[in-house]
Amino acid sequence: ALTLANDTIGTGPRLQMLSDNPEANARIEDAFEQWSRAVDLPGKLRTMRMARAETGEAFALLVNNPGVASPVSLDLKLIEADQVCTPLLQRGRTDEIDGILLDQWGNPSAYRVLKRHPGDSSFLRALNAPIDDLFAYDTLPAASVVHYFRADRPGQLRGIPDITPALPLFAQLRRYTLATIAAAETAANFAAVIYTDSPANGEADPLEPMDEVELEQRLATVLPGGWKLGQVHAEQPTTTFGEFKREILNEIARCLNMPFNVAAGNSSGYNYASGRLDHQVYYKSIRVEQHYLQLAVLDRILKAWLNEAVLVEGLLPQSLRSIAATLPEHAWFWDGVEHVDPAKEANAQATRLANHTTTLAAEFARQGRDWEQELRQRAKELTLMNKLGLALATAPAAAPAANAPAEDTDPADQVDEETASARHR
Repeated sequence: ALTLANDTIGTGPRLQMLSDNPEANARIEDAFEQWSRAVDLPGKLRTMRMARAETGEAFALLVNNPGVASPVSLDLKLIEADQVCTPLLQRGRTDEIDGILLDQWGNPSAYRVLKRHPGDSSFLRALNAPIDDLFAYDTLPAASVVHYFRADRPGQLRGIPDITPALPLFAQLRRYTLATIAAAETAANFAAVIYTDSPANGEADPLEPMDEVELEQRLATVLPGGWKLGQVHAEQPTTTFGEFKREILNEIARCLNMPFNVAAGNSSGYNYASGRLDHQVYYKSIRVEQHYLQLAVLDRILKAWLNEAVLVEGLLPQSLRSIAATLPEHAWFWDGVEHVDPAKEANAQATRLANHTTTLAAEFARQGRDWEQELRQRAKELTLMNKLGLALATAPAAAPAANAPAEDTDPADQVDEETASARHR
């Protein structure tokens, strides 16, 4: 779950405003970035992604926090999904389902949030309190609650953990591992076995069956006549132990659209093509998840932040006082995916730019960067390099392919070239 959250959120989304006012765009982006660091927005998004995988959903309250080190005191307060519920459920009600109040069109209009988590110690100590005090809750408007979950069925209002289909597999993996360890320990508990090849009532000295002999360390002993000393061969783990665990783990990770080498943290059984092919499905699911996060979480947060930011004197330009009425055009950038072979990716990128099948904006977006900021930074670097008299390093010429056929050369031409080279020297 942590790997999935790190791959989906990364270091956090970055905002790019797309209005016709470059100065206003820069001021909004800088102010939002400063606020994002103050409230640790990337860390909270990673927590929400892990909660959705393990709990099925994540709730965040848009609250006012004077302790935020930012001109905008908006904060994102994460709460446990168990706190959103209907404590005193009334049968027959269709306008409230598990803590979510619905309007006449079926849209969430408010949420009921318990003031205390049902599992904390204060809740348990208050079991003798009146029922109304025990299940005290706040009714919060839907505009101040961010609900992040995946709806798998029409009309679904609460989330189901992503890992739910794999829960029985975890039990099987645990049972098989423990059984293998127990069998290996049982075999190891027998230090040695005394046995004989002689028939019953044969030449071997008589011994009591199942008798035990205490052995001391670094001691040589003499066995009874006709008897041999042997050890129990350890049969566990079997040769299929690793294969079984790999298959179970692969099936567990499938419900998260995660390839086996990411779930196991081991790519020793992969070649380059297999790793790239498996990661294509994984990265596609991450892009889908990031798009849903933009719609369900980030746009909600941005609109609430703009509503607060326009009230702070001098934070945004005066012309943007009415910007919070409608969410302005914008884009979100996420961390790019590192290529396994940077040289191949750079050559492919140069080819796409040369034949006009891509743009700088698209190429920088693949790396999670803003193309305008990167070009401005590059222009500053080139200006300073020219000022300091530093030459721009050129890329080395590409070496010919190892399997490329050699060109036919005339021996006379080769001699002339060697003579000219000698004269030059």
